[in-house]
Amino acid sequence: MNRVRQLNRILTRDEINARVQELGTAISDHYDSTPDLLVIGLLKGSFVFLADLVRHIRTPHEIAFLGIESYGESMQPGDRIKMTYNPGVPLSGRSVLVVDDIIDTGNTMNFVIPFLEKQGASDIQVCVLLHKRKATNLNCDVRWVGFDAPQDFLVGYGLGLGEQYRHLPYIAAVVNE
Repeated sequence: MNRVRQLNRILTRDEINARVQELGTAISDHYDSTPDLLVIGLLKGSFVFLADLVRHIRTPHEIAFLGIESYGESMQPGDRIKMTYNPGVPLSGRSVLVVDDIIDTGNTMNFVIPFLEKQGASDIQVCVLLHKRKATNLNCDVRWVGFDAPQDFLVGYGLGLGEQYRHLPYIAAVVNE
Protein backbone atom coordinates (compact mmCIF):
# COMPACT_ATOMS: atom_id res chain seq x y z
CA MET A 1 0.00 0.00 0.00
CA ASN A 2 1.29 3.47 -0.86
CA ARG A 3 1.78 5.77 2.08
CA VAL A 4 0.65 9.38 2.07
CA ARG A 5 3.55 11.80 2.10
CA GLN A 6 3.75 15.38 3.26
CA LEU A 7 4.10 17.81 0.35
CA ASN A 8 5.25 21.44 0.27
CA ARG A 9 3.72 23.32 -2.66
CA ILE A 10 6.36 25.23 -4.64
CA LEU A 11 4.51 26.26 -7.84
CA THR A 12 0.80 27.02 -8.07
CA ARG A 13 -1.51 26.15 -10.92
CA ASP A 14 -1.70 29.84 -11.93
CA GLU A 15 2.10 30.25 -11.97
CA ILE A 16 2.47 27.15 -14.12
CA ASN A 17 -0.32 28.16 -16.52
CA ALA A 18 1.16 31.63 -17.07
CA ARG A 19 4.64 30.26 -17.74
CA VAL A 20 3.37 27.53 -20.09
CA GLN A 21 1.59 30.20 -22.14
CA GLU A 22 4.83 32.23 -22.34
CA LEU A 23 6.75 29.14 -23.46
CA GLY A 24 4.15 28.39 -26.13
CA THR A 25 4.48 31.90 -27.50
CA ALA A 26 8.29 31.74 -27.57
CA ILE A 27 8.24 28.34 -29.26
CA SER A 28 5.69 29.57 -31.82
CA ASP A 29 7.87 32.57 -32.61
CA HIS A 30 10.92 30.32 -33.09
CA TYR A 31 9.15 27.80 -35.34
CA ASP A 32 6.95 30.38 -37.12
CA SER A 33 7.90 29.33 -40.65
CA THR A 34 8.99 25.75 -39.92
CA PRO A 35 7.13 23.12 -41.90
CA ASP A 36 6.66 19.62 -40.54
CA LEU A 37 7.39 20.33 -36.85
CA LEU A 38 7.23 17.27 -34.61
CA VAL A 39 6.73 17.72 -30.86
CA ILE A 40 7.86 14.67 -28.89
CA GLY A 41 6.80 14.31 -25.28
CA LEU A 42 8.77 12.07 -22.96
CA LEU A 43 6.43 9.80 -21.05
CA LYS A 44 5.22 9.67 -18.48
CA GLY A 45 6.24 12.86 -16.71
CA SER A 46 5.67 15.32 -19.54
CA PHE A 47 2.12 14.38 -20.47
CA VAL A 48 0.30 17.14 -18.53
CA PHE A 49 2.87 19.81 -19.48
CA LEU A 50 2.83 18.71 -23.12
CA ALA A 51 -0.97 18.79 -23.32
CA ASP A 52 -1.07 22.35 -22.01
CA LEU A 53 1.96 23.51 -23.99
CA VAL A 54 0.83 22.34 -27.44
CA ARG A 55 -2.42 24.29 -27.08
CA HIS A 56 -0.27 27.44 -26.98
CA ILE A 57 1.96 26.57 -29.96
CA ARG A 58 0.52 28.34 -33.01
CA THR A 59 2.83 26.63 -35.50
CA PRO A 60 1.20 23.57 -37.09
CA HIS A 61 2.76 20.44 -35.61
CA GLU A 62 2.40 16.74 -35.01
CA ILE A 63 2.70 15.13 -31.60
CA ALA A 64 4.46 11.88 -30.72
CA PHE A 65 5.72 10.26 -27.54
CA LEU A 66 8.76 8.35 -26.35
CA GLY A 67 8.40 6.25 -23.25
CA ILE A 68 11.46 6.73 -21.05
CA GLU A 69 12.01 5.27 -17.60
CA SER A 70 14.78 6.30 -15.21
CA TYR A 71 13.33 6.60 -11.70
CA GLY A 72 11.06 3.58 -11.34
CA GLU A 73 9.77 3.49 -7.76
CA SER A 74 12.78 5.38 -6.38
CA MET A 75 13.25 9.02 -5.45
CA GLN A 76 16.74 8.84 -6.99
CA PRO A 77 17.31 8.96 -10.75
CA GLY A 78 18.90 5.82 -12.10
CA ASP A 79 21.98 5.62 -14.26
CA ARG A 80 20.21 3.24 -16.61
CA ILE A 81 17.68 4.71 -19.00
CA LYS A 82 15.15 2.38 -20.56
CA MET A 83 12.96 3.14 -23.56
CA THR A 84 9.52 1.72 -22.92
CA TYR A 85 7.75 3.08 -26.00
CA ASN A 86 8.97 4.20 -29.43
CA PRO A 87 6.24 5.40 -31.80
CA GLY A 88 8.37 4.80 -34.90
CA VAL A 89 7.50 8.18 -36.44
CA PRO A 90 9.76 9.08 -39.39
CA LEU A 91 12.21 11.78 -38.26
CA SER A 92 14.46 12.16 -41.28
CA GLY A 93 14.88 15.85 -42.11
CA ARG A 94 12.34 17.00 -39.52
CA SER A 95 12.55 19.69 -36.87
CA VAL A 96 11.90 18.08 -33.50
CA LEU A 97 10.96 19.74 -30.23
CA VAL A 98 11.58 17.42 -27.26
CA VAL A 99 9.34 18.22 -24.28
CA ASP A 100 10.13 16.84 -20.84
CA ASP A 101 9.01 17.51 -17.30
CA ILE A 102 12.38 17.94 -15.57
CA ILE A 103 16.12 17.83 -16.06
CA ASP A 104 17.80 16.36 -13.02
CA THR A 105 21.00 14.41 -13.81
CA GLY A 106 20.78 14.94 -17.58
CA ASN A 107 20.90 11.20 -18.24
CA THR A 108 17.52 11.11 -19.98
CA MET A 109 18.43 13.85 -22.47
CA ASN A 110 21.85 12.28 -23.01
CA PHE A 111 19.99 9.13 -24.05
CA VAL A 112 17.17 10.71 -26.08
CA ILE A 113 19.04 13.29 -28.18
CA PRO A 114 21.53 10.82 -29.76
CA PHE A 115 18.64 8.43 -30.40
CA LEU A 116 16.73 11.15 -32.30
CA GLU A 117 19.88 12.21 -34.18
CA LYS A 118 20.39 8.61 -35.34
CA GLN A 119 16.82 8.68 -36.64
CA GLY A 120 17.77 11.61 -38.90
CA ALA A 121 16.13 14.62 -37.22
CA SER A 122 17.56 17.75 -38.84
CA ASP A 123 17.10 20.07 -35.86
CA ILE A 124 16.43 19.11 -32.25
CA GLN A 125 15.47 21.63 -29.59
CA VAL A 126 14.54 20.95 -25.96
CA CYS A 127 11.85 22.45 -23.74
CA VAL A 128 11.55 21.43 -20.08
CA LEU A 129 9.19 22.59 -17.41
CA LEU A 130 11.75 22.31 -14.60
CA HIS A 131 15.55 22.38 -14.56
CA LYS A 132 17.51 21.56 -11.41
CA ARG A 133 20.75 23.02 -12.89
CA LYS A 134 22.88 20.26 -11.39
CA ALA A 135 23.49 18.14 -14.50
CA THR A 136 27.25 18.38 -14.98
CA ASN A 137 27.31 15.95 -17.90
CA LEU A 138 24.36 17.28 -19.93
CA ASN A 139 25.34 17.00 -23.60
CA CYS A 140 22.69 19.27 -25.11
CA ASP A 141 21.40 22.79 -24.84
CA VAL A 142 18.01 23.35 -23.28
CA ARG A 143 16.45 26.17 -25.27
CA TRP A 144 13.31 26.72 -23.20
CA VAL A 145 13.03 26.27 -19.43
CA GLY A 146 9.83 26.90 -17.51
CA PHE A 147 11.33 27.22 -14.04
CA ASP A 148 14.58 26.61 -12.24
CA ALA A 149 13.81 23.91 -9.69
CA PRO A 150 14.99 23.22 -6.17
CA GLN A 151 16.98 20.05 -5.51
CA ASP A 152 14.01 18.44 -3.73
CA PHE A 153 12.12 15.49 -5.17
CA LEU A 154 9.14 17.06 -6.97
CA VAL A 155 5.69 15.75 -7.77
CA GLY A 156 2.52 17.01 -9.41
CA TYR A 157 1.58 18.35 -12.84
CA GLY A 158 2.68 15.05 -14.39
CA LEU A 159 5.67 14.34 -12.15
CA GLY A 160 5.17 11.23 -10.08
CA LEU A 161 6.57 9.14 -7.30
CA GLY A 162 5.84 5.47 -7.81
CA GLU A 163 3.06 6.51 -10.24
CA GLN A 164 1.38 8.62 -7.55
CA TYR A 165 0.78 12.42 -7.42
CA ARG A 166 0.85 13.00 -11.22
CA HIS A 167 -2.73 14.31 -11.08
CA LEU A 168 -1.97 17.29 -8.83
CA PRO A 169 -2.55 20.64 -10.61
CA TYR A 170 0.49 22.17 -8.86
CA ILE A 171 4.10 21.17 -8.19
CA ALA A 172 5.21 20.20 -4.71
CA ALA A 173 8.35 19.01 -2.96
CA VAL A 174 8.13 15.70 -1.14
CA VAL A 175 9.06 16.17 2.50
CA ASN A 176 11.55 13.59 3.75
CA GLU A 177 10.47 11.98 6.96
